[in-house]
Amino acid sequence: MMSVDASSRIEALYAEVLRRNPGEPEFHQAVREVLHSLEPVLRKRPEYAEAQLVERLVEPERQLLFRVPWTDDAGEVHVNRGFRVEFSSALGPYKGGLRFVPDLSLGTVKFLAFEQIFKNALTGLGIGAGKGGADFDPKGRSDAEVMRFCQSFMTELHRHLGEHTDVPAGDIGVGSREIGFLFGQYKRLTNRYEAGVLTGKGTGWGGSEARTEATGYGTVHFVREMLATRGEDLAGHRVVLSGSGNVSLFAVEKAQALGALVVACSDSSGYVVDEAGLDLDLLKEIKLERRGRLDTYAEARPSARFSARGSVYDVPCDIALPCATQNELTEDHAVSLVKNGVKAVAEGANMPCTPDAVGVLREAGVLYGPGKAANAGGVATSALEMRQNAARESWTFAETESRLAAVMRAIHTECVTAAEEYGSADDYVLGANVAGFRRVAEAMRSQGVV
Repeated sequence: MMSVDASSRIEALYAEVLRRNPGEPEFHQAVREVLHSLEPVLRKRPEYAEAQLVERLVEPERQLLFRVPWTDDAGEVHVNRGFRVEFSSALGPYKGGLRFVPDLSLGTVKFLAFEQIFKNALTGLGIGAGKGGADFDPKGRSDAEVMRFCQSFMTELHRHLGEHTDVPAGDIGVGSREIGFLFGQYKRLTNRYEAGVLTGKGTGWGGSEARTEATGYGTVHFVREMLATRGEDLAGHRVVLSGSGNVSLFAVEKAQALGALVVACSDSSGYVVDEAGLDLDLLKEIKLERRGRLDTYAEARPSARFSARGSVYDVPCDIALPCATQNELTEDHAVSLVKNGVKAVAEGANMPCTPDAVGVLREAGVLYGPGKAANAGGVATSALEMRQNAARESWTFAETESRLAAVMRAIHTECVTAAEEYGSADDYVLGANVAGFRRVAEAMRSQGVV
């Protein structure tokens, strides 16, 4: 395999990934995108191929799969499955979120952890890559039930964690409540107040200002940088988003602050369009306080309409921000967006655009920011939280957001520079993958075959 050309090498490696990881289509999708981006790198830097760096990079350093037994308020015993994929520690301790969703699988966790390698490398903040969670649904559960689940989950996972080893954060289904319960059990088991072992903590006990807002804010900062390459800014542009959780809500907040008109968002029941611009206060009240659906928003706003059919991507816009889940924006959605004149698409979620959708957007000349670059603000602020914990200090919201904006500008610059170096200006996918890979690759070469 050492003597074949880069293209043949990549195809052979991808075939091996399929063989060794059956039934994990999302992982396959993520790996294929990265491998094809790396072909020109391997041609230009044969030492990377000789060291088998890519072959080593697509195999996780450790995969954890464990039982999580717990009892509900009625005394009934339940058994869930816990996951943690520690993918790469070349640049620092494993770093990545935990998600509690009922359909979570090892393949999904593996794909998320693999994407995290490049995302975390792009931040330049000295963090490795991991991801985890459980097939547990906290919705409808009491605080006591969630606490017992989190304590059981951490009882097994804690032996693999540490501020210099693996530092989880929150993700879908894991907010400040869950992080608090997880941290309390970790402290109880280890007899250490190791603040840097989890991020996403409450601001009163080691958490960072702006962490909740960071992913949504960062995505909008990245869009602003993309538009600037064409001499434009966000002011006056129509924006639609998918989702209405933290990422979407705070993307709305930042986009509105920069002068954009945000007209639509969605949830699992449908989508709402408000031509007057989304009322963020009302939206936050419905989603964060009432835990309600978007039809409630339409009932309260004469300028809004709710639809349970079709897609939020059918709404004409200049900028689309998919912020919900993987593979939600399909080829048909991309065709609709292009037909309606979209200028830029940036992923607030992880891999929300299908490969066919990305192809449509790229062919039409739409600026496309992949999640590993566009939504890196969340993990960047988690790393900033680790930095504050290590120094036993806390920064103001304004200081933290200023650092976040600087990180997102730097990520954009790295993506553009790498893409131009390989003759593919505006190709943020290639730029993000190449820039992230080179940083990890150099660390791997320096550390030997480990």
